[in-house]
Amino acid sequence: MSFINTNGLDELAKRLADSVPESLRAVGRDLESNFKAVLQAQLAKLDLVTRQDFDVQAAILERTQGKLTALEARLKDLEAKLTPGAG
Repeated sequence: MSFINTNGLDELAKRLADSVPESLRAVGRDLESNFKAVLQAQLAKLDLVTRQDFDVQAAILERTQGKLTALEARLKDLEAKLTPGAG
């Protein structure tokens, strides 16, 4: 599992704590850290990857697809040359 952006997690926990009614804000900081802990635990279960890892894998897939397309064209050309009566 990859590292999750804690800045975004901190911001989300703060926004959740800020959404608590004013009468309960005295415990707001405790709520914020509790929200953060719960969010981290739940996100860890999702086995997420970072955007950077995703982008690297997408680039690898794109290069691989390009190579596959070229190999398929080459194979088709070779098959055409080997087939009797073709070209």
